[in-house]
Amino acid sequence: MVGLGNPGEEYEHTRHNVGRTIVEKFVDVNDGTPWKKDAGSNSLLSQVKIGSHTIIAALPDTFMNKSGLAVGYLTKSKTVPPQRIIVVQDDLDLPLGGLKLSFARGSGGHKGIESVERALKTNEYLRIRVGVSGETPSGKIKKPKGDEKVLKHVIGDFKKTEESDLKKVIKKSVEAIQTIVEEGRGVAMNRFN
Repeated sequence: MVGLGNPGEEYEHTRHNVGRTIVEKFVDVNDGTPWKKDAGSNSLLSQVKIGSHTIIAALPDTFMNKSGLAVGYLTKSKTVPPQRIIVVQDDLDLPLGGLKLSFARGSGGHKGIESVERALKTNEYLRIRVGVSGETPSGKIKKPKGDEKVLKHVIGDFKKTEESDLKKVIKKSVEAIQTIVEEGRGVAMNRFN
């Protein structure tokens, strides 16, 4: 399980780091091992036991567009096939609080996902896509337009008014991961999509 984001305190509470935040919460809720630096993957790693399953949780210490370096190394060194990987990411195509599980889908222009797909040479892995866009009063997604506005939005901190929705989607995402591990991808996709 990989939480995408950017390393460093200045990015800790940004929209782009919601994947890292969710993976950290999952490890915390499930009493995972303390995070340790893994030089080979350039990531922080923890392990979580759920029943007979051992989950390796990874937080790449690379910037978003280089996430594939860590994921590629980990899949080879731990001999994990791509189909057993869960990548947790932010997604501009979903409103804040929105959650979608996807398998073998395109990157949607997400640079971190593009990096992962280049490293794995496949898109056959599970993604937990967490919405970070605004919404109009009528419920339409209000995405920033243009590269500069997109970048400003994703590396911007969550607003105080967004914290309630953020807490709910983090909790829901942790439940989705739990379901994937305990009941399988199909059940989780039916339940959370």
